[in-house]
Formats: sequence, structure tokens, C-alpha cells
Amino acid sequence: MHRLYLFFAASLLGATLAAIVPVAARAQEQFQFESDLTAKRRLFESVGAGFREMRRGPNGNYYVLTAPAPAVMIFDAKGTRIGQIPSESAASKKGTELVYGESFDVDHDGRVVVCDRGANAIKIYAANGSLAATVSVPSPVSVAFLTGGEIAVTSPLGDHLITVYDLLGKVVRDYGDREEIADRSDINNQVNFGHLAADESGNTYFAFDYLPEPTVRKFDHVGYLASEISLKTLEFQPAAQAARKAIARSETGVPALHRIISALGVDAQTQEVWLAMGSLLLHFDKDGQRLASYRTFTPGGSRVEPAMIFVEPDRLLIGADPQGAFEFPKPPKLPR
Repeated sequence: MHRLYLFFAASLLGATLAAIVPVAARAQEQFQFESDLTAKRRLFESVGAGFREMRRGPNGNYYVLTAPAPAVMIFDAKGTRIGQIPSESAASKKGTELVYGESFDVDHDGRVVVCDRGANAIKIYAANGSLAATVSVPSPVSVAFLTGGEIAVTSPLGDHLITVYDLLGKVVRDYGDREEIADRSDINNQVNFGHLAADESGNTYFAFDYLPEPTVRKFDHVGYLASEISLKTLEFQPAAQAARKAIARSETGVPALHRIISALGVDAQTQEVWLAMGSLLLHFDKDGQRLASYRTFTPGGSRVEPAMIFVEPDRLLIGADPQGAFEFPKPPKLPR
């Protein structure tokens, strides 16, 4: 009887290990499988230090924001600078120029909205470069146009992660629960510092830049949480634990948290998500399943730590400070 018991116990242990080991092996294999992704070329040679964001306008032109700069630069498809927002004539008016632009977006009609952190405001410009509205927002850090002529804005000082305005600056709704992981409000404010993206279905995406566990939340067009990417697997645990310890040490000193997510990009049509953490670039499908991992390099072989990811149908446009903007091939989807 005793031998029979030992036999079944050993069988059960073997079955348990057989279930656990493949999972651990798959996690380790996923961590180790990283491909190099090398830029094809640099874009906009005059753009480098202070790079913030890049967007494509409805006419095929590209809009680029650096900081500090008084205006968003406009380039044609060949990379020649052809204008700016606000326009040169409009910029002569007081309060029209940018003080310190942090983020911006362009809609299908050519309107431009800019988070001007230096002015504690978002500024909405008409397609001709004239200032249409200025909306007071404390420390705005990211902005995105939504379908239906609405503007999503995030500020670490807000009561929610995202506040939505109409084109006149009226608050339409706000949503997204903040993360409160410390007893100090200044630490929590920094943890809720994040960046936005939107897709053509009206969904908004919020990436927590400083939350120890890399996290992106997807909200539907009315603000309900649709899904979440939260990276808590083995390869991200050491960094998360170190960040948590740094937060604990900051309870009695000046908070000095390190950025976890450096860039967020969303394919507006497929809803696929791209995340950058240092030079590590991660690709997820619309359901938040991880598809692939890459290390990004310049054409000359230097590492690129993306500050911005702009997803086009056939390529990725990635910007870094101070290296500038680069065109990367869009990798084919790997079989799962």
C-alpha cells in the first residue's frame, strides 16, 4: 500500500512538473527571442535634439514637434520644410506661439492641437495656422484627436487619467482610474504621468510612463475600460521590483522615478499596439497578446531608444531625442 501511494505521488508530481516546465520554458523562450530592427534611413535631417512627436496630415505632409520651439514644423513627403503651426503671420500675435510644446496631434481636417506645458494649456489651431482656441489645463502632457471632433488630454494632476474636450474647450467627459501606489501625492502624480494614442474606431490608449509594471489601458469611445496590457512576466519583474524599491525610498525624499515606458504607438486601423522600453520594442495584437520583440538601431548601428512611435501601413516612424526621426521597416507578423 505504501509503495502504491508513492507511485501515485510520484506520478502526480511528474504531471505537475510537466505542466509547469513548458510554461516556464515558453516564458524564457519568449524573453530570449528578440530580433534586431534597423532603420532604413533618417528623416528630416534638421530635426534632432528636443524631438517630441511626429504626425501625418490629411494632405500627406508631416508635422514635427521639438521642444522648446515656438511652432510645429511642417514638411512635405520629400522632407522639405514648407511651413509651421502657428503660421508665421499668426505667430506674431501674443499668446499664439508655443512656450514648451510636449505633445500634439493632427485631425482629418488639418486642425492641430498642442499640449503647451509651458503655458499650462492646450492650443487648438485651424488648418491655416491661426489660433482657434486656448484651453487652460494644468501640466498637460499628451493629447489626441478622437472621432467626432473631440480632443483627449491627459495630465498627471487630473482627477482621472483622461479628460475629453470639444473643439471649443468645453469638458465633455473624463474617465480612467488613477493609480495610487504611495502615500505622497507628488509620487502618485508622477506615476500617473502617461501618453495617449487613438484609433479610427474612437478608442483611446493610455500608457503609464512610470508605473513599475509596464501597463497600457484601452478605453472605448465613451470611456469604458476595454482591455489592458500589463507586463508582469519574469523578464519584467526585476525592473518592476527595483522601481517599487525606488518609490519606497522616495517616501522620505525627493521622488526620482525612472521612466518605464518611453513610447506608445497604435495602428489606427488594426488596433495593434507598439511599446518601447528603452531600446526594446514590443508588438501586441488588438487583444493585447504579445507578438514579437525587437531591439532598435540606427542605420549606423547605434541603439535607438524611441520617444515616439508612429505606425503607418507599410512602415514605422520612430523618433528619439537627440537622434531625431527614422524610418523603420514594418516587420511581418511572425507565426504563433
